[in-house]
Amino acid sequence: MTATDWGSLLPTRDDRFSFGLWTVGWQGVDVFGGAIRPPLDPAEAVHRLSDLGAYGVTFHDDDVIPFGSSASERLARLTPFRKALEETGLVVPMVTTNLFSHPVFRDGGFTNNDRDVRRFAIRKTLDQVDLAAELGAKVFVAWGGREGAESGAAKDVKAALDRYREAFDLLGDYVLDQGYDLRFAIEPKPNEPRGDILLPTIGHALAFINELAHPELVGLNPETGHEEMAGLNYAHGLAQALWHGKLFHIDLNGQTGPRYDQDFRFGAGNARGAFWTVDIVENGGYEGPRHFDFKPPRTEDMDGVWASAAGCMRNYLVLREKVRAFRADPEVQAALAAARVDQLAVPTVDPAETLADLRAEEFDPVEAGRRGMAFEHLDQLALEHLYGVR
Repeated sequence: MTATDWGSLLPTRDDRFSFGLWTVGWQGVDVFGGAIRPPLDPAEAVHRLSDLGAYGVTFHDDDVIPFGSSASERLARLTPFRKALEETGLVVPMVTTNLFSHPVFRDGGFTNNDRDVRRFAIRKTLDQVDLAAELGAKVFVAWGGREGAESGAAKDVKAALDRYREAFDLLGDYVLDQGYDLRFAIEPKPNEPRGDILLPTIGHALAFINELAHPELVGLNPETGHEEMAGLNYAHGLAQALWHGKLFHIDLNGQTGPRYDQDFRFGAGNARGAFWTVDIVENGGYEGPRHFDFKPPRTEDMDGVWASAAGCMRNYLVLREKVRAFRADPEVQAALAAARVDQLAVPTVDPAETLADLRAEEFDPVEAGRRGMAFEHLDQLALEHLYGVR
């Protein structure tokens, strides 16, 4: 692309960019300071996101309907939100439930030691499942931010996993009984707010899903920052989730290594990781929304909030163009062949071969050990596309 072409990169509905209400609506609260921005009306958020070029909006139940609302209050809150969706044409591709903010969930929801709280958590989730179906959402994300512990004796982890499984089995039964076109997506995170959160990584969640009564209904919603907090490669995690057929949704943001959950706008943290994230999202078979789960910094006023949201989409589009240019570059294609990347798709043993054939084959490991893999040149080409010099 030429320098002038970059200015034409504007998001459209076809890009399927979506945002959580809790992102642009975050008031800047942290453990060291209170709110620095006013509350954002959900209907206004829908209109502003539509103006920016987003196609969808997502929300926790409490983002639209305050905790403890009566039936009439619930209707009063939902009516303007639904109207904004109708006026803008924005869709609700995903919803989730807040089982972490209210003091009742201080020890979690589905795995709380208190049985009464667990029962309440399931009721609260069922209400949001019904709303998800009403609004046409296809994915229900489950982030267990309070499902965990800070001390060894306080939580029987095996029993907690039993209760976690029980909750997903009950929810799966309900969705099937109601005939809802809805799937669940577990969102892993290693720590924060709990010291050690259950199902902390993509791998933990995949193993857990295999133990459920309805594993076909449950997949993953990996987040950039959460995987990088554990020192893991987010793009690799997405690839494995795709390999299992379990990438139901994604949360994109920025992170700079294994520290606290930074939630920068997408592309503003690990830029190299963001490049490969866009590569796997665009080329790996994922068909869901490109969803942003970020937090505008406390330094920003409301104008800065919308600039931050626009930056998420802009950075994705820029990286998408760079990925496309990388994949189309003849020198890159030659470098991929020199690195023998194409050979990895070839079965190690042909179907017509026997193990006896394999064992009879002659091979010189000394000679093979002298072969370079040509990875550095290939990686340099990727970096040059990322840096914009090719």
